[in-house]
Amino acid sequence: MTALSALRPARPGPPALYPCTIAHVRRAPNRYALRHRTYLWLVDLDHLPMLPRPLRPLARFRARDHFTGRAPSIRAALDGFLAEHGIDLRGGRVRMLAHARILGHVFNPLTLYWCDDPDGALQCVVAEVHNTYGERHAYLLHTDVAGTAEVAKDFYVSPFNPVDGRYEMRLPPPGERLRLSVTLQRPGSPPFTASVHGTRRDVTATVLLRLALRHPWSTLMVSAAIRFHGIRLFLRGLPVQPRPGRRTPESAS
Repeated sequence: MTALSALRPARPGPPALYPCTIAHVRRAPNRYALRHRTYLWLVDLDHLPMLPRPLRPLARFRARDHFTGRAPSIRAALDGFLAEHGIDLRGGRVRMLAHARILGHVFNPLTLYWCDDPDGALQCVVAEVHNTYGERHAYLLHTDVAGTAEVAKDFYVSPFNPVDGRYEMRLPPPGERLRLSVTLQRPGSPPFTASVHGTRRDVTATVLLRLALRHPWSTLMVSAAIRFHGIRLFLRGLPVQPRPGRRTPESAS
Protein backbone atom coordinates (compact mmCIF):
# COMPACT_ATOMS: atom_id res chain seq x y z
CA MET A 1 0.00 0.00 0.00
CA THR A 2 1.31 3.46 -0.86
CA ALA A 3 1.68 6.18 1.76
CA LEU A 4 -1.62 7.91 2.45
CA SER A 5 -1.75 11.12 0.45
CA ALA A 6 -3.70 12.80 3.23
CA LEU A 7 -0.71 12.35 5.50
CA ARG A 8 1.80 14.07 3.23
CA PRO A 9 2.49 17.75 3.82
CA ALA A 10 2.54 20.23 0.96
CA ARG A 11 6.30 20.72 1.16
CA PRO A 12 9.30 18.41 1.65
CA GLY A 13 9.38 16.38 4.83
CA PRO A 14 6.53 13.85 4.90
CA PRO A 15 5.67 12.42 8.31
CA ALA A 16 7.31 9.17 9.31
CA LEU A 17 6.93 6.46 11.90
CA TYR A 18 9.83 4.98 13.85
CA PRO A 19 9.30 1.61 15.54
CA CYS A 20 11.98 1.81 18.21
CA THR A 21 13.53 0.45 21.36
CA ILE A 22 14.04 2.73 24.35
CA ALA A 23 16.69 1.59 26.84
CA HIS A 24 17.72 2.95 30.24
CA VAL A 25 20.90 1.90 32.03
CA ARG A 26 21.56 2.90 35.66
CA ARG A 27 24.97 1.97 37.04
CA ALA A 28 24.78 3.11 40.66
CA PRO A 29 24.10 2.53 43.45
CA ASN A 30 22.52 -0.60 41.98
CA ARG A 31 22.98 -1.59 38.36
CA TYR A 32 19.61 -1.69 36.63
CA ALA A 33 18.62 -1.79 32.98
CA LEU A 34 15.30 -1.75 31.18
CA ARG A 35 14.16 -1.90 27.56
CA HIS A 36 10.83 -0.87 26.13
CA ARG A 37 9.50 -1.15 22.58
CA THR A 38 7.22 1.52 21.17
CA TYR A 39 6.93 3.81 18.14
CA LEU A 40 7.37 7.53 17.56
CA TRP A 41 6.16 10.03 14.98
CA LEU A 42 8.36 12.49 13.10
CA VAL A 43 6.20 15.37 11.83
CA ASP A 44 6.55 18.84 10.34
CA LEU A 45 4.95 21.30 12.78
CA ASP A 46 3.54 23.39 9.94
CA HIS A 47 1.98 20.36 8.25
CA LEU A 48 0.75 18.03 10.97
CA PRO A 49 -0.66 14.80 9.55
CA MET A 50 -4.41 14.48 9.21
CA LEU A 51 -5.44 10.86 9.18
CA PRO A 52 -8.59 9.47 7.58
CA ARG A 53 -11.43 9.72 10.09
CA PRO A 54 -11.43 6.03 11.17
CA LEU A 55 -7.73 6.26 12.08
CA ARG A 56 -7.74 9.61 13.87
CA PRO A 57 -8.09 8.13 17.37
CA LEU A 58 -4.68 6.51 16.77
CA ALA A 59 -2.76 9.77 16.28
CA ARG A 60 -3.67 13.29 17.33
CA PHE A 61 -1.30 16.19 17.98
CA ARG A 62 -2.62 18.79 20.44
CA ALA A 63 -1.08 22.10 21.51
CA ARG A 64 -2.21 21.51 25.09
CA ASP A 65 0.19 18.55 25.33
CA HIS A 66 3.31 20.71 24.89
CA PHE A 67 5.07 23.67 26.54
CA THR A 68 2.57 25.74 28.57
CA GLY A 69 -0.41 24.07 26.93
CA ARG A 70 -2.00 27.47 26.29
CA ALA A 71 -0.74 28.36 22.79
CA PRO A 72 -3.05 27.99 19.76
CA SER A 73 -0.67 25.49 18.12
CA ILE A 74 2.48 23.53 18.92
CA ARG A 75 4.38 25.69 16.42
CA ALA A 76 3.22 28.87 18.16
CA ALA A 77 4.27 27.47 21.52
CA LEU A 78 7.72 26.56 20.22
CA ASP A 79 8.19 29.96 18.55
CA GLY A 80 7.23 31.63 21.81
CA PHE A 81 9.82 29.59 23.70
CA LEU A 82 12.50 30.42 21.13
CA ALA A 83 11.59 34.12 21.21
CA GLU A 84 12.26 34.12 24.96
CA HIS A 85 15.81 33.04 24.06
CA GLY A 86 16.26 35.58 21.28
CA ILE A 87 15.79 33.14 18.39
CA ASP A 88 13.60 33.80 15.34
CA LEU A 89 13.44 30.98 12.79
CA ARG A 90 11.78 33.31 10.27
CA GLY A 91 9.40 30.58 9.25
CA GLY A 92 12.00 27.85 8.93
CA ARG A 93 10.89 24.24 9.16
CA VAL A 94 10.57 22.45 12.51
CA ARG A 95 10.52 18.66 12.79
CA MET A 96 9.04 17.18 15.96
CA LEU A 97 9.74 13.65 17.23
CA ALA A 98 7.11 12.55 19.73
CA HIS A 99 4.38 10.17 20.71
CA ALA A 100 0.99 11.11 19.33
CA ARG A 101 -2.12 11.17 21.46
CA ILE A 102 -3.56 7.64 21.15
CA LEU A 103 -7.14 6.82 22.13
CA GLY A 104 -7.24 10.01 24.17
CA HIS A 105 -3.98 9.49 26.08
CA VAL A 106 -0.45 10.79 25.62
CA PHE A 107 2.75 10.84 27.63
CA ASN A 108 6.01 12.09 26.16
CA PRO A 109 9.03 11.69 28.47
CA LEU A 110 11.06 13.47 25.78
CA THR A 111 9.84 15.47 22.78
CA LEU A 112 12.48 16.76 20.35
CA TYR A 113 12.29 19.65 17.92
CA TRP A 114 14.89 20.17 15.18
CA CYS A 115 14.63 23.84 14.17
CA ASP A 116 15.85 25.04 10.75
CA ASP A 117 16.30 28.50 9.28
CA PRO A 118 14.55 29.39 5.96
CA ASP A 119 17.52 27.96 4.02
CA GLY A 120 17.18 24.58 5.73
CA ALA A 121 20.22 24.88 8.03
CA LEU A 122 19.77 23.56 11.55
CA GLN A 123 19.70 26.45 14.04
CA CYS A 124 19.02 24.64 17.30
CA VAL A 125 17.34 21.67 18.94
CA VAL A 126 14.75 21.93 21.70
CA ALA A 127 14.38 19.03 24.13
CA GLU A 128 11.07 19.14 26.00
CA VAL A 129 10.99 16.87 29.05
CA HIS A 130 7.83 15.69 30.82
CA ASN A 131 7.88 13.94 34.18
CA THR A 132 5.23 11.72 35.73
CA TYR A 133 4.17 14.53 38.11
CA GLY A 134 2.53 16.44 35.23
CA GLU A 135 5.38 18.95 34.88
CA ARG A 136 7.32 20.12 31.80
CA HIS A 137 10.60 21.78 31.08
CA ALA A 138 12.36 22.64 27.80
CA TYR A 139 16.10 22.82 27.10
CA LEU A 140 17.54 24.91 24.26
CA LEU A 141 20.49 23.11 22.65
CA HIS A 142 23.08 24.19 20.09
CA THR A 143 24.45 20.93 18.77
CA ASP A 144 27.78 20.31 17.04
CA VAL A 145 28.24 18.57 13.69
CA ALA A 146 27.71 15.18 15.37
CA GLY A 147 24.43 16.35 16.89
CA THR A 148 25.84 16.52 20.43
CA ALA A 149 25.25 19.19 23.07
CA GLU A 150 25.67 19.55 26.82
CA VAL A 151 23.35 21.35 29.20
CA ALA A 152 23.00 21.63 32.98
CA LYS A 153 20.18 19.54 34.42
CA ASP A 154 17.47 21.91 35.62
CA PHE A 155 14.39 19.74 36.06
CA TYR A 156 13.24 16.97 38.40
CA VAL A 157 12.58 13.82 36.38
CA SER A 158 13.44 10.65 38.28
CA PRO A 159 12.68 10.49 42.03
CA PHE A 160 16.08 8.79 42.40
CA ASN A 161 18.18 11.61 40.89
CA PRO A 162 18.46 15.11 42.36
CA VAL A 163 18.42 18.22 40.18
CA ASP A 164 22.14 18.47 39.57
CA GLY A 165 24.72 17.34 37.06
CA ARG A 166 24.85 17.79 33.30
CA TYR A 167 23.19 16.11 30.36
CA GLU A 168 25.17 15.08 27.33
CA MET A 169 22.64 14.69 24.55
CA ARG A 170 23.41 13.15 21.18
CA LEU A 171 20.52 14.13 18.93
CA PRO A 172 21.36 13.89 15.22
CA PRO A 173 18.33 14.58 13.00
CA PRO A 174 16.43 11.38 12.21
CA GLY A 175 17.05 9.77 8.83
CA GLU A 176 16.57 6.17 7.80
CA ARG A 177 17.86 5.33 11.27
CA LEU A 178 17.01 6.92 14.58
CA ARG A 179 19.92 6.92 17.05
CA LEU A 180 19.58 9.18 20.07
CA SER A 181 21.11 9.13 23.53
CA VAL A 182 20.94 11.19 26.71
CA THR A 183 23.59 10.68 29.40
CA LEU A 184 23.36 12.25 32.86
CA GLN A 185 26.79 13.00 34.30
CA ARG A 186 26.98 13.74 38.04
CA PRO A 187 30.13 14.33 40.12
CA GLY A 188 31.25 11.14 41.81
CA SER A 189 28.59 8.98 40.17
CA PRO A 190 28.65 6.68 37.15
CA PRO A 191 26.52 8.06 34.33
CA PHE A 192 22.88 7.23 33.74
CA THR A 193 22.11 6.69 30.05
CA ALA A 194 18.91 6.57 28.03
CA SER A 195 18.91 5.70 24.34
CA VAL A 196 16.43 5.40 21.47
CA HIS A 197 17.13 3.26 18.39
CA GLY A 198 14.67 2.85 15.55
CA THR A 199 14.15 2.51 11.80
CA ARG A 200 12.07 4.81 9.62
CA ARG A 201 8.80 3.63 8.09
CA ASP A 202 6.59 5.50 5.64
CA VAL A 203 3.19 6.37 7.08
CA THR A 204 0.56 4.06 5.64
CA ALA A 205 -2.68 2.75 7.09
CA THR A 206 -1.19 -0.74 7.16
CA VAL A 207 1.97 0.31 9.03
CA LEU A 208 0.04 2.43 11.54
CA LEU A 209 -2.52 -0.28 12.28
CA ARG A 210 0.20 -2.90 12.65
CA LEU A 211 2.11 -0.74 15.14
CA ALA A 212 -1.04 0.19 17.04
CA LEU A 213 -1.97 -3.49 17.40
CA ARG A 214 1.57 -4.47 18.35
CA HIS A 215 1.83 -1.67 20.94
CA PRO A 216 -1.71 -0.97 22.15
CA TRP A 217 -2.10 2.06 24.41
CA SER A 218 1.61 2.66 23.83
CA THR A 219 1.90 5.99 25.66
CA LEU A 220 -0.10 4.66 28.61
CA MET A 221 2.26 1.70 28.71
CA VAL A 222 5.26 4.06 28.75
CA SER A 223 4.02 5.95 31.81
CA ALA A 224 2.97 2.70 33.50
CA ALA A 225 6.39 1.15 32.83
CA ILE A 226 8.15 4.18 34.36
CA ARG A 227 6.10 3.84 37.54
CA PHE A 228 6.52 0.06 37.67
CA HIS A 229 10.30 0.24 37.37
CA GLY A 230 10.35 3.09 39.91
CA ILE A 231 8.61 0.84 42.41
CA ARG A 232 11.12 -1.94 41.74
CA LEU A 233 14.04 0.43 42.33
CA PHE A 234 12.45 1.71 45.55
CA LEU A 235 11.97 -1.85 46.81
CA ARG A 236 15.65 -2.50 46.06
CA GLY A 237 16.53 0.27 48.50
CA LEU A 238 17.30 3.14 46.11
CA PRO A 239 16.76 6.38 48.10
CA VAL A 240 14.16 8.86 46.89
CA GLN A 241 15.35 12.43 46.36
CA PRO A 242 13.10 15.33 47.48
CA ARG A 243 11.20 17.07 44.70
CA PRO A 244 11.59 20.87 44.40
CA GLY A 245 8.73 23.28 43.64
CA ARG A 246 6.37 22.56 40.78
CA ARG A 247 7.02 23.46 37.18
CA THR A 248 4.46 24.23 34.50
CA PRO A 249 1.54 21.82 35.04
CA GLU A 250 0.10 19.85 32.20
CA SER A 251 -3.37 20.73 30.98
CA ALA A 252 -6.06 18.26 31.82
CA SER A 253 -5.91 15.42 29.33
